[in-house]
Amino acid sequence: MGRLLLLFIAVPVIELVLLIEVGQRVGFLATIGLIMGTGIVGASLARQQGLSTLARLQRDLNQGQLPAEPIVDGVLILVAAVVLITPGVLTDLVGFLCLIPAFRQLLKRSLKRRFEHALQKGTIGVSMGFQGMDDSLRRPPMKDVTPRRPNDPDSQS
Repeated sequence: MGRLLLLFIAVPVIELVLLIEVGQRVGFLATIGLIMGTGIVGASLARQQGLSTLARLQRDLNQGQLPAEPIVDGVLILVAAVVLITPGVLTDLVGFLCLIPAFRQLLKRSLKRRFEHALQKGTIGVSMGFQGMDDSLRRPPMKDVTPRRPNDPDSQS
């Protein structure tokens, strides 16, 4: 919780300081242009890479493979898109880094190691089950118990 609080306080303060510094060095209009330009270029790159990742995901599914890599890439590209459309210098840097495939590979390896370490320590767990599935898929179909009238032609078997 402390890290999250620090993130929500420190990042905006750092962004504000950086934007003020950039604005003083290059001017107000150039800073606004920089913010708009990185948002437009970043959104375009994220869209292009997102579509490419979606195609890889579909290919893996069609081949019967677990699409773990494309899913993680997709999440990182989504994070990149979100931080690139928010105004800021630091967030733009993080966003553009997440759009570089080699950086994503490093990040994925680091995340995998952290996940495996947390599994070994027991700080997280993974379970699989049928929660959320339709009840009709878990129990046998019920018998028809509709009362029949003796003279009804549909009731004779």
